[in-house]
Amino acid sequence: MKKLNFRNSLQPVLWISLLLMGVSCTDLEPSFDDSIPSEDSSGNFSGINPETFLEASYNEIESMGDQANTYALLEVSSDELVVLTRGADWGDNGIWRTMHQHQWSPSHGHILNAWNNRNTAVLNCTKIIAPESEATSSQLAQAKTLRALNMFYVMDFFGQVPFREANDGIDVDPRVFTRAEAFDFIVQDLTEALPDLAAGNQADIYTVNQAFANFLLAKLYLNKEVYTGSADASDYTKVIEFCDAVTADGYTLDPDYFGIFLPGHANQEIILALDTWTGNRVFNILHSTQGGWNGFATLAEVYDSFESSDIRIGEPSTAGIGTGMLIGQQYAPDGTMLRDRGGNPLAFTKDFPTGISGNNERTGVRPHKYTSRDAGAVAPGNGTVIARYADVVLMKAEAIMKGGTSGETAESIIDGLRTLRGATASGSYTMDELLTERRRELYIEGWRRNDQIRFGTFNNTWDMKDNTEDFRVLFPIPAPAVATNPNLTQNPGY
Repeated sequence: MKKLNFRNSLQPVLWISLLLMGVSCTDLEPSFDDSIPSEDSSGNFSGINPETFLEASYNEIESMGDQANTYALLEVSSDELVVLTRGADWGDNGIWRTMHQHQWSPSHGHILNAWNNRNTAVLNCTKIIAPESEATSSQLAQAKTLRALNMFYVMDFFGQVPFREANDGIDVDPRVFTRAEAFDFIVQDLTEALPDLAAGNQADIYTVNQAFANFLLAKLYLNKEVYTGSADASDYTKVIEFCDAVTADGYTLDPDYFGIFLPGHANQEIILALDTWTGNRVFNILHSTQGGWNGFATLAEVYDSFESSDIRIGEPSTAGIGTGMLIGQQYAPDGTMLRDRGGNPLAFTKDFPTGISGNNERTGVRPHKYTSRDAGAVAPGNGTVIARYADVVLMKAEAIMKGGTSGETAESIIDGLRTLRGATASGSYTMDELLTERRRELYIEGWRRNDQIRFGTFNNTWDMKDNTEDFRVLFPIPAPAVATNPNLTQNPGY
């Protein structure tokens, strides 16, 4: 389908300005003034332009390519990423520290923005789906799939989902789905959408299709116990069936791990990506002498979980920026040793002697996944991954371990992935080992919080995080939302 490519039209000078300011290009939103009116003169909903609103809906999920808001909730809240305060840098009134340390409150900015962004996207999709908009079957299927994705995040983050029909007036308080009700609603949307979606297509990673609908259905049923309170072997068999449907669309594991994230690489694995700049995944980890903003880092335990032979840990470089987990001395493209602003050798360390605050410019291993492989340049393209075939493989293995029926064994599936990645195939895995394998494979792809909650480790302690309050598995409903919708109830603990 036609999508707006306003981000790609930015000139290099503007890109440089954005990098220097540390501003995400995904903050730029298009105007759809010609399609905003959705009520006639009597105040009744009269439909919207489904093509234009579908473009808007794709742009709304592309906002998740930012480093803040939805992405911060997904990753910075986990044991995978931390945003360190370095002197005066990245303090930001504690918004990053409190996310990693599980000290957020109902007024936290990233939580409020994630709530607003995802719920607005749900409503816009609902307007496309409304009969008055007269959408085609393809437009309806895509809108239902996009609504399912956005509602999935609201359900996952907050445990309750406000819902407004397209023809509800502004005086109507949105009704609120429980988590279990939202689960059923999302499953219904995806099930209804599947027949009218295009088949999985590795050549088009930016449009939702049957492979993505099956991916999201597998994700839902894998987390069903979290969302509804119960799950049994038949639910895990469904996970396997949805995963097998993705495989049937021709997706396979790519032996070139970092190639997966390169613009223009022949795609084997990406099921859905955001058609937006990947620079937020690159420049937020790099030091200013490397062109970056020097904020995000991974924890020592993440780095230490890799075998040296594992290709996913990446390779250091003596000329330019390396791939994977950046640690140790960093170099300019001409091989010159880089230094920080104080003149110290720019050597990234895995430990954090001062904790989350008071760090120097060198602390923290940097997860460099969207690499250009060009020692002389860092040139992110579009294509921030949110659904990938390796996740399907690991979901299937987990479902088998939890009692689902398959002709394969979980051990053979995990062994196959690890062998392809250069790691030792042990032939036997515990659930804890599977969770760690998911982190090695999927780091910074937005699934770590979801995984930790499902495996029961989200309330554990880890580096620079001591809080073990169990209510933190749900984020608080933002204070303004509770104040304006009496159907919402603040989550326990807040």
